[in-house]
Amino acid sequence: MSNHLENQVRTCDTTGLPVCLTAQKFIKLNGVFAVIFLLIGAIAAVLLALTRWPAVHLLDAQWYYRILTAHGMNMLIFWILFIEVAILYFACTTLLNSRLFSKKIAWVSFVMMLVGAVMVNVIVFIGKADVLMTSYIPLLAHPVFYLGIILVAVGTLIGVYNFFATVYIAKRDKTYDGSVPLVVFGAIAAAIIAVVTLLHGAVVMIPTFTWSMGWTAQPDPGWYRLIWWGLGHQSQQVNVCAMVSVWYLLASLTTGAKPLNQAVCRSAFVLYILFINLASAHHLLVDPGVGAGWKIWNTSYAMYLAVLASMIHGFTVPASVEIAQRAKGYVRGLFGWLTNAPWKNPGFSAFFLSLVIFGFIGGITGVTLGTQQINILAHNTLRIPGHFHATVVGGTSLAFMGLIYYVVPLIFQREFYARSLAIIQPYIFGIGIVMLSFGMSFAGSAGVPRRHWDVEFTGANLAAGFDSGTHLWLGVMGIGGVLAFIGLLTFILLTVAAVFFGKSNKGRAMTPWATPKTLVTEGDVDATEDHRSPGTMTLVIILLVTFVVYYFANWLALTDVWHVR
Repeated sequence: MSNHLENQVRTCDTTGLPVCLTAQKFIKLNGVFAVIFLLIGAIAAVLLALTRWPAVHLLDAQWYYRILTAHGMNMLIFWILFIEVAILYFACTTLLNSRLFSKKIAWVSFVMMLVGAVMVNVIVFIGKADVLMTSYIPLLAHPVFYLGIILVAVGTLIGVYNFFATVYIAKRDKTYDGSVPLVVFGAIAAAIIAVVTLLHGAVVMIPTFTWSMGWTAQPDPGWYRLIWWGLGHQSQQVNVCAMVSVWYLLASLTTGAKPLNQAVCRSAFVLYILFINLASAHHLLVDPGVGAGWKIWNTSYAMYLAVLASMIHGFTVPASVEIAQRAKGYVRGLFGWLTNAPWKNPGFSAFFLSLVIFGFIGGITGVTLGTQQINILAHNTLRIPGHFHATVVGGTSLAFMGLIYYVVPLIFQREFYARSLAIIQPYIFGIGIVMLSFGMSFAGSAGVPRRHWDVEFTGANLAAGFDSGTHLWLGVMGIGGVLAFIGLLTFILLTVAAVFFGKSNKGRAMTPWATPKTLVTEGDVDATEDHRSPGTMTLVIILLVTFVVYYFANWLALTDVWHVR
């Protein structure tokens, strides 16, 4: 390593990993503002939960839709994109032992994203963009709303370019041996999907912006919906790739786990690249402007290849943890490896809860709702947000929280206060999200609408057998929302306190939750050792049986609707 590069890099005292000082700065900047937008979105979330809960019904109609717009933009777009740029910078520098390609490009990316996000938030909160996150035409927002989204999208694309350029110079300068680590490979897959996603955003938002300025005619609403979901749903698939990469990273950091088979894991990421973008079709299954052949191909064939990728990761990640744990001597019974896992390490508990919530709730409901016949009944009900709150919040956000429990001590070089509170935070948040998702899903099954301010107008609560049940599940949703908010606020306060006021750990290893000295993401498990994973296989069987039962129950419900005999 040259003296010039040595001056740009420090060595982490805990893991021994190199940390590029330029990348460190932008990891910090993107991470801090990601948490700020997370807080804004979280406040909006609890207000929405307390409004949809009929016993409280907090906001009036105007503020409900305004806050719903702010919630979607901050939670699904800004928090996710800022933290993912930070993850990309970490992956391409620290894990590849490389410097960041360009400090100037990183500044341009960050400033554009921040200015755009602030513009959107300001215009939403002053009441000039009560159009929800989807902003379906002919709904019209102030031009600043669309311009802000364009800035965020282009700024993120620039950040992704910086990531790819860094990967290139790392390969050129041979800063690592062999193939890129699996975690970086997953980040590359996420970045490729991000390019396609953000290009959809530019294609749909630029003509919408010019329309809002009065320069061009109104775009076709059907065209808008088709292209917008190439942004809206695919952005969540960037999350999936990033989330899975974080699973592998945290499994390694917390238990020393190694992937079962690198080739299989990498092929699963390739399946994401090829087929996950098509899954956005399930948002258009009730759209008369899209042909049946296109719907059937995407949801009955292409989507399942993406699901196969998730099932591969859903098996290999816990199996790698099981094998690592059994190698340490936790061999008794099916689940001795799991009961003796480092559950007091918030990095581990957040990652494993993320995996379980994403797989058992988000995955099962997602595949079911991607079926055309079921989707027709469920699409505009609370079942849809019940599904994606399990995937994006219970899955992605919880995994990112677990990563931040490591990023703050390793990158910011600050220790967390109130560590006992940090230990229980993932459980508070995870339980809240499960309650929220269950409440939404079962209330949606009773006919509660997806976005409407007042459930009473639908008469859903008056349907036979659902008069009390509907309000019960909306109450579960409301209580879950409050509990998740408490968990999220706890996380934010712990993180802010650590970043700005935490005790410095420079020159010493991080001690509160154990971390292997070196990152062991390379290579497969030793084929000469016992690498059976009966506990994970049992969990997979339980998952498949649960899916079959849930799927069958939905088709049984269809026979009631269609009066099939």
